[in-house]
Amino acid sequence: MKIAYLINQYPKVSHSFIRREILALERQGFDVLRVAVRGWDAELVDPEDRSEQARTTYLLQDGVGALAKAVLRVAAQAPRRFAAALRLALQMGRRADRPWPYHLIYLAEACRALPALHAFGVRHVHAHFGTNPAEVAMLINALAGLPYSFTVHGPDEFDKPGFLGTAEKIRRSAFVVAISSFGRSQLYRWAGHRDWGRVKVVHCGLEPAFHAVPPVPTPVAPRLVCVGRLCEQKGQLLLVEALAQLAARGIDFEMVLAGDGELRSEIESLIVRHQLDGKVRITGWISSEQVRDEILSARALVLPSFAEGLPVVIMEALALRRPVATTYVAGIPELVQPQENGWLFAAGSVDTLVAVLETVLATPAEELDRMGAAGRRRVLERHDVDTEAAKLARHFEEAVAWTS
Repeated sequence: MKIAYLINQYPKVSHSFIRREILALERQGFDVLRVAVRGWDAELVDPEDRSEQARTTYLLQDGVGALAKAVLRVAAQAPRRFAAALRLALQMGRRADRPWPYHLIYLAEACRALPALHAFGVRHVHAHFGTNPAEVAMLINALAGLPYSFTVHGPDEFDKPGFLGTAEKIRRSAFVVAISSFGRSQLYRWAGHRDWGRVKVVHCGLEPAFHAVPPVPTPVAPRLVCVGRLCEQKGQLLLVEALAQLAARGIDFEMVLAGDGELRSEIESLIVRHQLDGKVRITGWISSEQVRDEILSARALVLPSFAEGLPVVIMEALALRRPVATTYVAGIPELVQPQENGWLFAAGSVDTLVAVLETVLATPAEELDRMGAAGRRRVLERHDVDTEAAKLARHFEEAVAWTS
């Protein structure tokens, strides 16, 4: 079956889970057309991302003129469908998080995508994230009748579902994917009860190449790692405050902040202010292989997030036999079990975070090894990428059969 994946930016360092899902579907026998709004000129570290970039069709790459021509062509060839899609775009612009001109751009992007979809022979369109990619997929459905679905990750989609038109996107879709039971419950809040059956749970998955490595003993050094975009929701500023308290108590540690982002300069300033230069290191963007090495070099992963969906890096750490210290947020407690494979603490509490960090650093290596082994068993049971892709494949096949 030929399907299209529609993403706002692809490939992207923090979206390796989408690449894994696409490649797993191709192993299931699907032909996948990658379609992205932007990203053709992004700087990429991972060789696999660079390979994906060369295989992706970009809707904005040829500029505004190409969008305008696409709109005129579709309006001339299918005026009734175009009028219906235009009404839908304007409807989505009411009380939206973005003003109506953006929604006309989404319509233009849908028009621009159609030739590539038709040339490839696409039978179904799947979007990642319930924001503008899901709207473009919905407008493609209005223009061409192609069934669509989309995956909602959170937390952004859960912050303003009314302004994103989530209920309308679900109502018109063939189905919608939540990555956790928590995510499903949030979609139930906004979908009409009659549409609950459209909501499916498909976990993000890990491919064997990432975790098929021999066990690496827990390091003796008191090194911890936090992996993620440097942004408000990941809680790195709170983490630095907690680390300052550890240093003031004379507790030895090293913290690696693996990632980059909009808060980097503020985090660096806080590190300097607390005189943690020799104890806290920021890596910047690194490849999947480098992320794996940083996790294996640490005693545990620490993720003090304020808001999440279900972070893939937690799955990665557990698969590599490293326990996780993280917050009681969203879908995380579905995977991290206190004292079994990690520690859970209240989000936003620096005192609780300090206590957990002390516990992690004081835990004997043999206990960390036991917790890591338990975490690996749990994550491989729940997050094997080929198993999850097979679930998704069945939903695609059912959607196409239903509309054929």
